[in-house]
Amino acid sequence: MLDDLDWSKRGEYMHAKHGISVALANDAVADLNRVVVSPDYNSASGRSVRIIGYSMLAEAVITVIAMSSGGIDCGVNGWLANEKDQRIYREAEVDGQN
Repeated sequence: MLDDLDWSKRGEYMHAKHGISVALANDAVADLNRVVVSPDYNSASGRSVRIIGYSMLAEAVITVIAMSSGGIDCGVNGWLANEKDQRIYREAEVDGQN
């Protein structure tokens, strides 16, 4: 999961709402040092995962929300990582977890 997200339903929304293009989100997801929080700590259903990765295109840490639906891994949303997610990303690097 997570390597090839389908953005057909939410890509335009993400860009309009948060200014994050599909290319930036995919760049963060492809980060070899990404952190996957499963389930996402803010997920009401427990079905989504939070991917925190560095986008070289954006030169920033990006948070991406994804979930599997009908056997397809779908991108749900993405934004510039907040302080909490930036800390999770940095601490995982220091601890060698990613």
